[in-house]
Amino acid sequence: MLNKKKALYLVFFILVISLAIFFSSFSNANNIIGDNYRNVTVTTRVTISNSNPEVLEVIVYQETNNSLLNVTLNAGSLRNITCNATIRDWNGYGDITGVNATLWHITTSSRFAPDDNNSHYTTNCINSGNGINYTVNYLCIFPVYYYANNGTWNCSVMAIDTYNKTGNNSNTTYVYPLYALNVTDGIDYGNVAVDDDSLTKAANVTNFGNMPINISVEGYGAVRGDGLAMNCSIFGNISVEYERFSIVDTGNWIDKTPLSSTAQLISNLTIPKQTLPSTPMVNTTYWQLRVPPNPAGNCTGYIIFQAEAP
Repeated sequence: MLNKKKALYLVFFILVISLAIFFSSFSNANNIIGDNYRNVTVTTRVTISNSNPEVLEVIVYQETNNSLLNVTLNAGSLRNITCNATIRDWNGYGDITGVNATLWHITTSSRFAPDDNNSHYTTNCINSGNGINYTVNYLCIFPVYYYANNGTWNCSVMAIDTYNKTGNNSNTTYVYPLYALNVTDGIDYGNVAVDDDSLTKAANVTNFGNMPINISVEGYGAVRGDGLAMNCSIFGNISVEYERFSIVDTGNWIDKTPLSSTAQLISNLTIPKQTLPSTPMVNTTYWQLRVPPNPAGNCTGYIIFQAEAP
């Protein structure tokens, strides 16, 4: 009887243990992570506090005419070269605090060289007033001297924003050689009698271009090629060979070179281009007139001075 009771207890105990193991296994099964949780995606966020400005495009042209992408300088004066820069800032174009530009001759200077009228210019650019949303145009205008070097020039534009971040871009233009001159306004020989020689008169020739020049001269009385130096108001005329020139002040008409009705170079006269501010390159020619028999009155004529490539 006792053994039967013990057997029942043993069976009951085994049953309890089995149930405990079963429910424990069921509970653990519910906590197992399934295949759909092997990759978990979370959301990330950031707010961009500042974007750098970008110079999208630079167009370089003469004056305000954007069809003239190459430049002819203005003889003896200034010519504006314009760099038109398109700039974008994703914070809005109002975030741009400044735009500046550098124009420099690529073979004789560099972007960060000091300013030099021959080869390097800097300027602050102005908002052209046509900004849309994130994009705006700035005009960078350089007054360039007539003796600036010919050849390829680079225009580099830099935009700055409120965080002092910058954007850069550049483009090039070509400055043509300029052969140009200026001459003393008029040669007045004064009062000269028939068969006499005038006093020697100086005519200063100034290089108004960006290249060294030689000088050719040609004379006429009324129309080119007429063989005259002057026409006279009362009677007659003065043939072209009676007007003469030299590059030295000899004071003697006979020692000078006769003028011609066709262009002729003045020998041994080359005027270099200007390189320093307020220091034009000038050379002097000397002129003298002999009055032959027998013109009368007030006589006038013309001399063409022409700049030539050496």
